[in-house]
Amino acid sequence: MTTPGNPDLIIVGAGIVGLAHAYEAHRRGMKVMVLERDERAVGASVRNFGHVCTTGQSGQGLEYAREARERWLGLSDPAGFAVVQQGTVVVARTSDELAVLEEFADVRGRDEATPLSLAQVEQRIGWLPPGTVGGAHLPLDLRVDPRAAVPALAAWLQSQGVEIRFGVNAGQIADGTVLTSVGTFEAPLIIHCVGHDVDRLFPTIAEKYQIRRCRLQMFEVAPPVAEPIGPAVLTGTSLLRYGGFTGMPSAEQVRAAFTNDQPELLEIGLNLMLTQRPDGSVVLGDSHHYERTNPPFDDESVASILLREGERLFGRPITVRKRWRGVYASSNLTDFLVEPVDARTHVVSVTSGIGMTTALGLAPAALDRILG
Repeated sequence: MTTPGNPDLIIVGAGIVGLAHAYEAHRRGMKVMVLERDERAVGASVRNFGHVCTTGQSGQGLEYAREARERWLGLSDPAGFAVVQQGTVVVARTSDELAVLEEFADVRGRDEATPLSLAQVEQRIGWLPPGTVGGAHLPLDLRVDPRAAVPALAAWLQSQGVEIRFGVNAGQIADGTVLTSVGTFEAPLIIHCVGHDVDRLFPTIAEKYQIRRCRLQMFEVAPPVAEPIGPAVLTGTSLLRYGGFTGMPSAEQVRAAFTNDQPELLEIGLNLMLTQRPDGSVVLGDSHHYERTNPPFDDESVASILLREGERLFGRPITVRKRWRGVYASSNLTDFLVEPVDARTHVVSVTSGIGMTTALGLAPAALDRILG
């Protein structure tokens, strides 16, 4: 499909990473086309908590997350999606977990992590989880509904002149040419942003960075408490997943306690956390298992552990309304993959499960690198 109106940039993938790069390229005055194999985004970008977990990141991830936070806020009104600015409450249920939060607050400062008493935890989230000994409020974190925000961002980009073609599957990409299910597209630059499917077209790059697919079990449950839950809620297992917390001196004591008392939580990679959707339902998760090719069968024992821990957190039974398998790209070698295929083709993927948190901040840095 070579025409006088060929784009300056073709992006393959209309998830949050692809849309973030489309937005940044459009800001720079580039003519952008996005090709998406499905009729809408149905992958990791809509199967997540909608938690923009800015504060918990570290290093480069924290830099990207801070930039992404400002962009989420700036895009909310023009693109027409809501951003909830009630932060995150981290619930501590042991003295070691509380020590991590106190250490974190000392490092980051009270404007990023405010210690909470029991009464303040209950006031913030609407109930007091049994066994709570304290907590912390991370006021900079944001929350969006990914099922609404991602389509809204795509529609707004289209209204601004970005061409997005849904239902177009890319089968081969090289040297400025994309061979698809509906024809051939050409551009001076192509960026492949298809998350965990790097190996489908670029197995050498996937092998180089040891890309695996992380599969997650997640639930949507009926509201367990009457009061609205404004912030995202993290727990002790979350302190073992985010770099900002794992770097604290007491984090190893937290890990040791889980190893001794609840090793099954570590075996399934549990990050017990939740967010509330606009209709009141609660997204609860999540487990983590890593393989290049995941089996098609989910182990019900994993779901049972997640539901048990969810009920312990709420102190009451919960009712599952929906369940699904999340998936994202994972690499032990890099959190952010930006890799050339040839002079006109690059692969970009968030390989750490924090695409919603960082993609809008990664995009300007990635384009700077790609464009030289």
